[in-house]
Amino acid sequence: MYKIPVSVLVIIHTVDLQVLLLERADHPGFWQSVTGSQDPGETLVQTAIREVSEETGLNPTGYVLTNWQIENCYEIYQEWRWRYGPDVRFNTEHVFGLCLPDIMPIMIAAREHLNYIWLPWQQAAEKVFSSSNAEAILKLPVRAQFAQVDT
Repeated sequence: MYKIPVSVLVIIHTVDLQVLLLERADHPGFWQSVTGSQDPGETLVQTAIREVSEETGLNPTGYVLTNWQIENCYEIYQEWRWRYGPDVRFNTEHVFGLCLPDIMPIMIAAREHLNYIWLPWQQAAEKVFSSSNAEAILKLPVRAQFAQVDT
């Protein structure tokens, strides 16, 4: 079954703007936030909750999960296109933020990730391989401020 070309990017961060990054198992040295494709019948929020749980072991429903209302459309890397339908070249990514009270231990999904690291937001933005991931992290100071006001 092909993947749906709709995904979530979840910036997991602490109140003091430490950001969680995961190192891809299929690309050592490629760091990213939690990301994943929508499953059939899922809402974007359900996708974000599932991906956070699968990739980190965290239960995101106990924390503030915010849809940042940002959509990024990008061309799918050639090496990953086989996962999608024959004529699919673009993916639409929806950005979310998940605010934790403090740095927490993570249980990575070994088939997907090799390691994890918590970094200050500026360093995290520099370390990720995806430009849309970096742009989202750079918006974190303003977004986190709104998340705290909303709670």
